[in-house]
Amino acid sequence: MPQQERHGLTALSLFSGGGGLDLAFDRAGFEHVASFDILEICGATLRRSRPGWQVFSGPGGDVGKVDFSRFSDDVDVIHGGPPCQPFSIAGKRNGGRDKRDMWPAFVSAVLRIKPAAFVAENVPGLLDPKFNQYVDEVILKPLEANYRVVKFSLLASDFGVPQVRKRVILVGFESRKSAQRFDIPKPTHRTRDDLFSLPIPTMGARAALGLPDIGFDCFSPTLRSGFTGPRKSTSILNSKASQLIWDRLRIWPNGVQKTREMAVAFPPENGHFRLSIQDCAILQGFPEDWHFEGAAYQILGQIGNSVCPPVGYVVAKSVSRALNGCSGR
Repeated sequence: MPQQERHGLTALSLFSGGGGLDLAFDRAGFEHVASFDILEICGATLRRSRPGWQVFSGPGGDVGKVDFSRFSDDVDVIHGGPPCQPFSIAGKRNGGRDKRDMWPAFVSAVLRIKPAAFVAENVPGLLDPKFNQYVDEVILKPLEANYRVVKFSLLASDFGVPQVRKRVILVGFESRKSAQRFDIPKPTHRTRDDLFSLPIPTMGARAALGLPDIGFDCFSPTLRSGFTGPRKSTSILNSKASQLIWDRLRIWPNGVQKTREMAVAFPPENGHFRLSIQDCAILQGFPEDWHFEGAAYQILGQIGNSVCPPVGYVVAKSVSRALNGCSGR
């Protein structure tokens, strides 16, 4: 993610988490306005990695209770990933009945601030037929009164991330011209035969972690968030099927350690490679100079809940190109 020159566009982050989209928009040349997250530990991560940023966390970061009118003249793009648990196949999938559903708060913030564009991210389950009515009535109907909305899915591995991870992106533009200029990001890395013309392949998990060649490598399974499942779990294992992949990779997905030194000091009995949180951050596409705060399970929660930064980066660049000269600010 080469740092792009500042182009004068500003971005405000909602549900910032570990900062995947925040970092992506920063690297894409946007000026940071503010970040909001209800978890104090997420605020600590953002402040550590970007000490100069305005960050609101804890009660002050509760997106559902913030008066966003004070930002109405300062923000070109709002971006964020409302909590995905209400729509994830890993949960009960209660959608709008889940108290963690924050889509109404995201929509309200967009309508209050009225940015030139917005970017929202969520799990593929959001677009399952069972949620069609919810998406149409709660998300699209209120936003499409003022915005031209594009929905699409992106694979993290198509953008250099060594992980099987698919996400749904919603992008909306206030201006028709900006919407017409927006291009859904195309893959930047070779991952399959139909992308053979791309010169750079996405590395497998072992190669990305610098592990020795064992005659087999592939993308890692989707990393499970440490904020879900058993309390304070330090496992990134998200299913029994993914265990088979980790076994073939000879990587131990349980008991992730806070440092690489600790991971080396406590090797699994089967001799597989034990992951550290730094290794998980690499598998998610974070650069090594992005620093996370908290206990191991809290850091895994921030990593696993984050947008893969390289994915957010290509979206942010495409949005900036579409808005170039059309932001009106």
